[in-house]
Amino acid sequence: MHAIRRWWQALCVACMAALLWPASAWAQDSGWSLGVYGGPYYDTEPAGFLNGRAGYKDQYLLALTASKTLWKSESWPLALELDGMVGQQWGQASLQEVALVPVLRWSGFPWNEHLQTAVRAGPIGLSYTTAISPLERGPDGRGSQWLSFLMLEVAVAPPQEKSWEVFVRLHHRCTIYDRLNDYGANGEDFVALGWRRKF
Repeated sequence: MHAIRRWWQALCVACMAALLWPASAWAQDSGWSLGVYGGPYYDTEPAGFLNGRAGYKDQYLLALTASKTLWKSESWPLALELDGMVGQQWGQASLQEVALVPVLRWSGFPWNEHLQTAVRAGPIGLSYTTAISPLERGPDGRGSQWLSFLMLEVAVAPPQEKSWEVFVRLHHRCTIYDRLNDYGANGEDFVALGWRRKF
């Protein structure tokens, strides 16, 4: 556990240094981005938050995220990205999380000349936690460290801004309706606010 904690601390320092590094020091249009996001746990599936039915609990997530553009359409405002995250949870339980998910980015909105907007969706990824959260245990007390990962995100930036964006993310771990296990636990959901820098 101490090795994991030291690894996590070193990664945080390296990523924060990269976020603060001058943009001119990075290759332009490399397709890479680094970001940070955080927010509280809520006790419904992603649709519950969107419908205003979310109840918040004493569990929080702070995460670093990196993404790389793998493909960009020449005729549509559509791109495929690979998004990874490492995070620390605390509150009712203290644990670390790592996740990886392919993401589609759509940025074709008519108001982009006033506010650049992008929607990102990663419906099926993979998430691992260093411990089973009490919020992810079923009625018999069992749970899984490996679960599916889903993220939905809306990102905005000022017109013509190319180097950064602010985003709201729904961060979701789940069993894909008991396809991965039948412990009777939903997984975890967080609603988070973040900032991303593009390089």
